[in-house]
Amino acid sequence: MKTRLKSIIQKFHKAKILVVGDLILDEFIWGKVERISPEAPVPVVWVNSESFMPGGASNVANNIAALGGKGIIAGIIGDDRNGKLLIGELEKRNVDTSGVVIDAERPTTLKTRIIAHHQQVVRVDREKSGAIEDNLLEQILCFVREKIAVIDAIVIEDYGKGVVIPRLLAEVISLAKKHKKIITVDPKVSHFSYYRGVTAITPNEQEAQSAAGVKIQDDGGINKVGKKLLKELELDSVLITLGENGMRLFEKKGTVTHIPTVAQEVFDVSGAGDTVIAAFTLALASGATKLEAAHLANFAAGIVVSKVGTAVSTREELLDKIDNKG
Repeated sequence: MKTRLKSIIQKFHKAKILVVGDLILDEFIWGKVERISPEAPVPVVWVNSESFMPGGASNVANNIAALGGKGIIAGIIGDDRNGKLLIGELEKRNVDTSGVVIDAERPTTLKTRIIAHHQQVVRVDREKSGAIEDNLLEQILCFVREKIAVIDAIVIEDYGKGVVIPRLLAEVISLAKKHKKIITVDPKVSHFSYYRGVTAITPNEQEAQSAAGVKIQDDGGINKVGKKLLKELELDSVLITLGENGMRLFEKKGTVTHIPTVAQEVFDVSGAGDTVIAAFTLALASGATKLEAAHLANFAAGIVVSKVGTAVSTREELLDKIDNKG
């Protein structure tokens, strides 16, 4: 399998993936803790530095680019400093931002994480959610219509901030099917019914059990949930991520495959789901089977969780990881 997986990675540069969804700027404030505040039982963080990374749908496109694919992004930012910062960070990473639309009425979503001694102390979110205006939605749909013929796959990245609404999904899924394109979704629990008929969804264990209405208490529970989602949403596949227990792939033909984690140490799971759907979709667009794509996604996630902050797996790291496991 090692040779086959590496041959798929060699084709990543040919794949064009359009990511549609909620754009987020991740801010990291790095420091150290030496004392507890006299005002309240909380740590005092001495700040050393700060950095910015693309988050949400932006991070999926960033992961695609880092793995050697062509990432194209469509979504909403505010007419503000954080929006400009996000566009700058994406362009630095060779992500095509021509599908980004500016909404003067809402700020760019910002997630600030304060990190001390390689651990997250607190996260602060600044955002305005709620469905986007029709004129903005139409601009995004116009962009998808323009690009559909030249891309290989679409990723829907649903963070529940207002971009991924029923009308957008209905048209994007219809376009993808008409043009025989792969469409994958990183889902939001309250929106599962929207995703009927896509190629694959990649929920984590909590999202999957909430959507299926089945409490996962043992190994059989995972299988019950996966099969239920596969059937009810008429999907080609469901890839449930299980944290330290790896992931499980459910395919339309009836095959269920458990893939153990390859992570040797876990520092931070921030953005690991973004890495999974990026690698999985990129692999499918490069000719991989669902199982091969899931293995590659598992390797990529194993790399990312060993890093602190919203991180990516590069093509070279992925090739090295496969070599070292073989």
